[in-house]
Amino acid sequence: MPAEAPRLRESTLQLLRRAVGRPAHWRDKLGRLAVALRGWVDARAVDRRLQHLHALGRLEAPLPTAIQRMVGAIDMLRFFLVPCAATYYSQKNIHFGFHTLLRTLEDPASMIDPLGLHSACDTVAHHLLQVVHANPDYDLQLLESFPDGLINFEAELEALLAGTHARAAELAATVEDPEYHPRLLTRLRAFRRRVATPLLCDEVLSDARYMQLERVFGDLTSTMRYFSRLPATPRGALHHLLTVRSFPAHLAG
Repeated sequence: MPAEAPRLRESTLQLLRRAVGRPAHWRDKLGRLAVALRGWVDARAVDRRLQHLHALGRLEAPLPTAIQRMVGAIDMLRFFLVPCAATYYSQKNIHFGFHTLLRTLEDPASMIDPLGLHSACDTVAHHLLQVVHANPDYDLQLLESFPDGLINFEAELEALLAGTHARAAELAATVEDPEYHPRLLTRLRAFRRRVATPLLCDEVLSDARYMQLERVFGDLTSTMRYFSRLPATPRGALHHLLTVRSFPAHLAG
């Protein structure tokens, strides 16, 4: 995997070891994974999360159903997240598949819940620390739904930048941009003050396709609005997934 060596000047094996982390952290990783897995079988918990976000003013009625969320998550992955990430890693000369493996080893819970609705607060926070986000607002809005979620996340970022975060070495194996965390802290503080700031990654700004999709999937409100317009029956969902080959922009208006 030659793409990782220029970034951290480490061997593949060293990067894998850093991503796996110390045994002291494995219990926390498995605990977050267990919470995310339980979330998939507890539909009521997700409904409660959505209702809370609606009460906070982050979601509009009607709220998307479980089928709409499933189809929407697939659309978000296939039309935006995966191609945008592939473009970003290609520009950074990073092997996409190997980087995904590092992310999975570093925090498996974040890889099984693309919407973050099944995850605990610390899983959402760690995902933001682990992965470079062009627009972190979706996840910041999720954190906002937890008591002290944003305050605790700011403290984590400050600890990471001060070199005192317990998992700094593991995060260094997966975060490919050394300037990401300082920019994320600036964005977080602006978000808490409700001040708009520029996106954090040039690969979105330089591509009109990604800019269009970012306006839909970069924000929790617009993402769930799009989901609520997708088919709500199993037959309609299957037809959508099998026949829609490009992003249906008419559903995002």
